[in-house]
Amino acid sequence: MPTCTKVHPAYARLMSFQMLRCLLLLTFALPLSATGYAQPFTDAPHRASVIVTFGPDTIQTRLERGLADETTGRVVTADDPVRVASISKVAVALGVMRLVEQKKLNLDADVSDYLGWTLRNPAFPDRRITLRLLMSHRSSLTDGGELYLVPFGDRLLNNLSDSRVWDSTHAPGRYFRYANINFPVIATIIERVTGERFDQAIHRLVFAPLSIDACFNWTMCSPQKIARAVVLYGEDGRIRRDGLKGVMPPCPVFTKAEGDCDLSTYQPGDNGAIFSPQGGLRISMTDLAKFGQVLMRRDAGFLKPASYAALEKTIWRFDGGNGDSEGGFFCAFGLSVQTVHKGKAGCSNDVFGDGRTRIGHAGEAYGLRAGLWIDRKRKEGVAFFVTAVPDAEPKGPWGFYRVEEAILQSPYVRPDR
Repeated sequence: MPTCTKVHPAYARLMSFQMLRCLLLLTFALPLSATGYAQPFTDAPHRASVIVTFGPDTIQTRLERGLADETTGRVVTADDPVRVASISKVAVALGVMRLVEQKKLNLDADVSDYLGWTLRNPAFPDRRITLRLLMSHRSSLTDGGELYLVPFGDRLLNNLSDSRVWDSTHAPGRYFRYANINFPVIATIIERVTGERFDQAIHRLVFAPLSIDACFNWTMCSPQKIARAVVLYGEDGRIRRDGLKGVMPPCPVFTKAEGDCDLSTYQPGDNGAIFSPQGGLRISMTDLAKFGQVLMRRDAGFLKPASYAALEKTIWRFDGGNGDSEGGFFCAFGLSVQTVHKGKAGCSNDVFGDGRTRIGHAGEAYGLRAGLWIDRKRKEGVAFFVTAVPDAEPKGPWGFYRVEEAILQSPYVRPDR
C-alpha cells in the first residue's frame, strides 16, 4: 500500500489537497478487480491532471491535481490553458464550417482554386484535392519527414513540392492516413479566403462568438490566460513546452532557431503552418467543454444543423484495407471528428469500456495526452488532459495509451464504476 506522507514542498500548506491525494492513492492501490480500471494515472512525477465532465448546460470539474508550474508551485485548475495537441483540429473544422455557411468555402471544390497554386499528388495529377479530403485525412498527404513544420519565412508550397509528403500508392479519396500536414494547408486556405492571419481568423470565427479565451500559439490569448499557462514537462522534469513565466513568448509562432519573427511582415495565405493549426491550440478544459457543449446541443446560433451533421457523419470506416488504423486507434472518422465505439471485429476502440459510441478527438504531444469526447445519446461529455506521460507509454487493449484508457474508464468519467 503506498504511503501518503511525502508530498511536493509546494503542497505543504494545502492540507485539504494533501488529504485528497492520500485518498486517491489509497483508491489506486486497490486491485484492478476492485476498481474496474487500470493503473494509477495521476501520481507520476511532474504530472498535472484535469478532468471535467459536461452536459448540454452544465460543466463539472472532476479532478484538478498536480502543478501547472513547478517553478512557482502554482496548482493546476480546470481554467488553466494547455496545449491540447490534435484536438486543435476540431476548432479549425468549426472555422471551416462557418466559412462554408458564408459561401466563402466549398467542401468539394478543388482547393487549388483557393490557394492560387495547384495542389496535386504527383503520382495522381488528375485527382483534385478538396477540403472534405483534407479534413477526413484522405487527401493522400502524409507526414513523411515532418514537413508539416514550416517555419516563419518559408513557404508552405515549397514543402508540398517534396515527394515525402505524398502517398504514391493511394490516390486522393482512396485511403485514410492521419496526417498533420492537412491542417497547415487548411489554415493557409482560410487565410486566402479571409485575407486574415489564421490565428486572427479563427479568433473572429470561433473563439469570440463562443466567448472562449483560447488561442493558437498564444498570439490571441488574454494576458490573464497567458499568466495561467500549464507548463508541459517530460517524465524527467525537463520543460518541453510553454515555460512562459507569465508572459507571451517573444516569438509566439513557429520559426527557425535564429529566424526573424516580425509578424507585421507576414503575408496571409503564404504559410498558415506557423500558427500550428494541427496542434497549437491553447485552451482550458472548462473552455474545451464549451466546445463540446456546442457540438452536443448543435447550437443553431453558431452553425446550422446540417453543418454539425456534416462534421460528425462517418465518411470513412476501417475495413482492413482502406486505411491505416494505427493499431485500432482509428476505426471511423468524419470531418476532423473521430468516432470511438465497440465496433466490429478487426477495429474496435471501445476506450470507455461500456460499448457506447462517442465522437470527439484525442490529443498527444510533448508528454501530454488529452481528449474531448461526447456521448450524444446520453448527452454526456468529458474533456481531460494529463501531462508528463512517457513517450514510451504502452498502448492499452483499445488502441489508446493506457493512461488515457485509465482516465476514461475511471469513476471520474464513469460514475457507474
